Formats: sequence, structure tokens, C-alpha cells
Amino acid sequence: MPSPFPGMDPYLENPALWSDVHHNLITECQGLLSSQLRPKYIVKVEERVYISDESEEEFNIQARVPDIEVASRAGWESAPFALGNEASELEIPEPVVAVTWTEEEVHEAYLTIVDRTAGDAVTVIEILSPANKIPKSPGRESFEQKRRQVMYSPTHWVEIDLLRGKRMVRVPRKIGAHQYLVHVSRRTQRPRGQLWPIRLPQRLPIIPIPLKAGDPDGRLDLQAALDAAYDRAGYDLRVDYRKEPKPPLDDKLAAWADQLLRSQGLR
Repeated sequence: MPSPFPGMDPYLENPALWSDVHHNLITECQGLLSSQLRPKYIVKVEERVYISDESEEEFNIQARVPDIEVASRAGWESAPFALGNEASELEIPEPVVAVTWTEEEVHEAYLTIVDRTAGDAVTVIEILSPANKIPKSPGRESFEQKRRQVMYSPTHWVEIDLLRGKRMVRVPRKIGAHQYLVHVSRRTQRPRGQLWPIRLPQRLPIIPIPLKAGDPDGRLDLQAALDAAYDRAGYDLRVDYRKEPKPPLDDKLAAWADQLLRSQGLR
């Protein structure tokens, strides 16, 4: 079953759901590109690994499920306190169990297109996650380190941002309001790159995937990838469209989304 939205589905941006969405999008993009580019190119799923800590808690509060919750003896918090005449009359303090270590190893997948014969990386494709957009966070630092590494190499860079909020690349003011963005940086055109600003009501674009000199670009249909991921993962059974998305839409887009969902009987 397809998403009720014509392009990106804002309900999929929920941090509690996004890691699953990200995984499925990576898989679908890999399949679409592999069928086009073989046998000369291989499309590989690779991972960036970094340590996440409490600095990301503000954004990921809905996604975190602590392994250990605070625990204490039943009724302890409501017990009256009275100071007796003798110190021996005071109760012995009891320990509580709480989460005191929040660091965890995070694995974020991305795609690398490799020349099968030469073995060199030709193009790197990144789909952003919420943690990549938090200033000064480990997720942001890991992403920017990878981008700098690619930008100073002979490898092309494709950055797909299907999350609302602050952009990871400088966007000229004349472009105007948009919710999503695709950035393609060809190694022969840097520091210039191509930008695809995308508004919520628009279909996601088919973007060119640059390859080696002399080879035509690949074509990545982002809408086809999202539709296939949505259907395969059964997100229609997991998303409650009667509620507002997380993060919420602004007033105009919220009104548009409400009308769209009502027209399809989802509200």
C-alpha cells in the first residue's frame, strides 16, 4: 500500500521510526542502482560507526528505550520523613537503579558505488539521519568528517536530506522555502554542486548519480525507492495518521496535510 502523501511522508521522519525507514531506503536505493550499473559497477552498503552520548538526547528522546529504568522499593517515595531523637532510629538508605551511562555505538549505513575492475570508490551516497543534523553532536561530527573526506578525494558525493530542519549545505536565499533537499557534488565541478530543493507536496525527484568519465549518469528514482520501502515495511500499519507528525508541520503545511488525509479517509 502506498503512502497517502504524493512525495515524502512527514510521518516517517519520527526519530522513533527513522532508523527503520533509513535502513529500508538504503536497501531499495541499492537495488534500483545495482540493476542499472552492473556489471561494471558494484553498489555496496557500508557503515560509519561513532559513539553517541547524551548530547543527542534532546532530539532522540522519542527513540531511546533505556535498558534499565529507575527502580526503588514500592512506596519509598511517599514514605513520611520524621527525624527521631536518636540517629539509630533513621532508616538505612536504600540504593536505586538508574541509567548512569548513556554512550552507545551507532552504525549508520550509506552506499558506495565501486568500479568492479579497478576497485576504487566512484560515488558515495548518504541519506541523512536526525543525529546528523544536531549541532556539535557525535552524529554531526561523524557525518561532516565523512563528507570532508569525500570532498577532498576523486569521488563524487550525493547527499539526500529527507528530514525537515536545518540544512547541512548552504542554500542560496533565492531558492525559497522547501522542506527537503538533494545535493550532488561532482568531483570535476567542485566547489559548485547541484541542489534539488523539494517541497512537501511535490513528488521526490529522479536524481543523476555521477560515475566515471565517459559513462552516462545513473538515475535514482527517490520516489520509487520510498514507495517500495513504505510498502515492503508496511508503514501504513505502523503510522497513525489521526495524530500530528513528529516533528510537527507548520500551520500551512499542517492544514494541507489535514485536508489530504481527510480526503483519503485517514482522519
